[in-house]
Amino acid sequence: MTAAEVLDALRRRGWRLATAESCTGGMIAAALTEVPGASDVVDRGFVTYSNAAKTEMLGVRPATLQAHGAVSEPVAAEMAHGALARAQAEIAVSVTGIAGPGGSDHKPEGRVCFGLAHGGRVLTETREFGAIGRAEVRAAALRHALAMLLAASFERGEA
Repeated sequence: MTAAEVLDALRRRGWRLATAESCTGGMIAAALTEVPGASDVVDRGFVTYSNAAKTEMLGVRPATLQAHGAVSEPVAAEMAHGALARAQAEIAVSVTGIAGPGGSDHKPEGRVCFGLAHGGRVLTETREFGAIGRAEVRAAALRHALAMLLAASFERGEA
């Protein structure tokens, strides 16, 4: 699947998109806006690398960050919800993770949490890409986020 396929699928649904990115640093928005004509689908992207940015720009609650850490499904959910609430869009995807190098036993390198907000719901999931290197984790996260958006655009009803 490519960014162009995602844009075409969202365009067919009449949906506009917002992104909320941490470990990918804007790679999702960049991949989508590389495609000519993306402006009719992509509304905006938030790069919220720091916890302060997540709170200030997306409304992620400090209590959620403190309780779960930035790399968690609850934070990914709040990021996606916050992006959708602050955009002129019908769907939002969020990514937060540990691209590496480093990590811990509790949160290893290659763990990435995703959120997808649409239709009043937020779905989350975590992928363990492993210690495959920073660039590879980020690329894998980009591909997975695009796959989530594509799958949501083909679902009946709401994501």
